[in-house]
Amino acid sequence: MDDQIENKNNDSQASVLLNLEQLIKNHISSIDKTSEELKKQKGMLDDIFANDSTYKQHSEQAREAAKIKAATKAQIMKQPQVTELSEKVKNMRQEVKEMQGALSDYLKEYQRMSGVNEIEGEDGEVREIVYTAKLVKRNSNFRP
Repeated sequence: MDDQIENKNNDSQASVLLNLEQLIKNHISSIDKTSEELKKQKGMLDDIFANDSTYKQHSEQAREAAKIKAATKAQIMKQPQVTELSEKVKNMRQEVKEMQGALSDYLKEYQRMSGVNEIEGEDGEVREIVYTAKLVKRNSNFRP
């Protein structure tokens, strides 16, 4: 009797898994089709702007202004105190990125060990631990 129940549960899980896999495949196909259609529509929209003389003129003026802005920024960046401050900002951004990576690892382990999806910070704020999943194409050269 227990074997029958276990077999039914396994069959049910397998069915759910197959349905989920098919749902994922359908979504991938829909995303691919919609992305292709988006490319076509975007191309048509870009062509409309490219063929409008007023837009072309304003776009060229904007490019010239951007060049002037970039040159001015480069000139300001040559000042020693600005270069030093810029480097400090860059280093701090990298440090924050590394700390966020470590925090992610700590949270995974905390969740695994405690079974809890929330944690209260030192400020009293309760935060939820969330993860996002995405699909990336596997390199065709890489086959296990």
